[in-house]
Amino acid sequence: MRSHSPIRPELRQWILETTRAGHSVADVVRLMHETGYAAHDSRRIVAAVLDMPMTALDARLRPHRTNGVRVRLPDGPQTTIGERPVRIMLSAETPPLRVFDGLLSGDECAALIDLARPRLQRARTVAHDGAKQIDEHRTSDGMFFALGEQPLIERIESRIAALLGVPVDHGEGLQVLHYLPGQQYEPHQDWFDPTQPGYAAITATGGQRIASLVIYLNTPAAGGGTAFPEAGFTVTAQRGSAVCFTYESGDTSSLHAGLPVLEGEKWIATKWLRERPYRESAAPRK
Repeated sequence: MRSHSPIRPELRQWILETTRAGHSVADVVRLMHETGYAAHDSRRIVAAVLDMPMTALDARLRPHRTNGVRVRLPDGPQTTIGERPVRIMLSAETPPLRVFDGLLSGDECAALIDLARPRLQRARTVAHDGAKQIDEHRTSDGMFFALGEQPLIERIESRIAALLGVPVDHGEGLQVLHYLPGQQYEPHQDWFDPTQPGYAAITATGGQRIASLVIYLNTPAAGGGTAFPEAGFTVTAQRGSAVCFTYESGDTSSLHAGLPVLEGEKWIATKWLRERPYRESAAPRK
């Protein structure tokens, strides 16, 4: 680590340009620390360039969620959502993760597939500038439902909100994806990278993503699980079950991949949660 680093003109300019582009003080300090600056030097330099007291800068660096929204991952062997018992099959802390059994019934899974099937298109990801693009790393078909678009969608969204303690309006529209043999989604993060130029536009409404919920709508004949390579385990795809994991921007432990389907097919529904209320019209497709 560097220590007692002087404030070079190019560093001063970078800090000013980065904050003016909409990145937070916490993002700037983190990026400096990741490139080799000592933690104290990162804070001291940013405070000096932005002409703010260290106490004010430290207050901005404290972890928080806008409007106090946090994902509540339940503990224990079972929880009840309404009258529906949901078993907790796996708990992990790095990343914070739970695997739920019985989140959806078999009939609900089948109905969701039937609603989605006629609207499937090649799934897309979000480019660094915020534009939607076809990506060779994601070889599936998919579609998005609007919030509350159908009674079934509304029921599932309400169940997710009750399970995780996050209001429905903090969620992006439910996405359904279909994978055939050989199709996969290579290792990736769901949070948006604040160092990329499209970050401000992507997070202008709803803020950063804070959690992902993947619901398995069928059980593939072989393959198709969700791997967490940094954590060293894979969640098996089982109809009606789901995996939920939370993260902060820059959290590498939440790296995950949709493993190739080896036999049969795979259907999943994905729900991304935001730190603030989210308007569907601005939905990124990642």
